[in-house]
Amino acid sequence: MADAIPPMEPAAPPLLTLAEVEALARRVHSGQTDKAGRPYAEHLAAVAAGVRERGGSEEQIAAAWLHDAVEDGALSREWLAGAALSVAAKATILAVTKQAEEPVEEYTARILATPGALLIKESDLAHNADPERLAVLDAPTRQRLTKKYARVRALLGLTGP
Repeated sequence: MADAIPPMEPAAPPLLTLAEVEALARRVHSGQTDKAGRPYAEHLAAVAAGVRERGGSEEQIAAAWLHDAVEDGALSREWLAGAALSVAAKATILAVTKQAEEPVEEYTARILATPGALLIKESDLAHNADPERLAVLDAPTRQRLTKKYARVRALLGLTGP
């Protein structure tokens, strides 16, 4: 009797390309604006570009495009769990997703404990703290955010500009 050939497992669907991730991020955040009233996709593009400029991998760039999607409710955790993204990209997105009422120390510890997440958060903070972006905000908001971003940078060990 011939040896039985084990059944083949179905192939995993191909991962989303960076272009598909970008299109998805732009679609799910369409209509949203940042604190300065600019289209939110501009922030996502800047964070993704910052990750690329800092030598980030394709997984990290994909995570940068989606770094706020779960936090902002644009995509659910359930969607992310089943998404055609690498395990690393999913873990990174969840690492940089701030939980409601979560102490900043726990948030930053999770980022530091997740390979690749620090680069996404560094790029996010760099864009959030851009003086040109902050300049259009009222003084109390600008001061509050500047202090907040400096504290997060310190907790993450980011000492450069």
